[in-house]
Amino acid sequence: MAFVVAQEVPTSSSMAVPHGPAGVGKARRRMREQLFRSGVPESVVDDAVLILSELLSNACRHGRPLGHGDAGDGDVRAAWRVDEAGRLTVEVTDGGGPTRPVPATPSVTARGGRGLNIISALAQEWGVRDSATGEVTVWVIVTEGHRREDFAARVAGPSFDFADAFDDLD
Repeated sequence: MAFVVAQEVPTSSSMAVPHGPAGVGKARRRMREQLFRSGVPESVVDDAVLILSELLSNACRHGRPLGHGDAGDGDVRAAWRVDEAGRLTVEVTDGGGPTRPVPATPSVTARGGRGLNIISALAQEWGVRDSATGEVTVWVIVTEGHRREDFAARVAGPSFDFADAFDDLD
């Protein structure tokens, strides 16, 4: 007779992440491990880990740490949970910043500005929640099979056909 020991796996998690790049890898590893143990499909886990990276990067670049007036030492909060329907919600909360999170339209050569476009392409939906204390939470819902078909076009921006550029040279 074999006994099966059920391991209690949390369906939600929250952690403080240092305001800066130092904690992003730790948060990604923790999320990946917990979601896999919870039975979340691999494609959803992969998308969620990328989304968490983008949200944490944006919080550190554009937001202040929680409980502090200026950027620098301090934390932001990362959280995720799986609801009864299997939908995964990922949230990152920071101390607010000078601008509200909105997707950008970067040039083809820009080094950044695509994060929220990536999130828009991977998520079922996303949004921003403000608190009375000035905290800003960006939340994202990720579900299996919801990745947008036009993912590459949404992230890369408008295409450019080099052949068309040389048509007038003949």
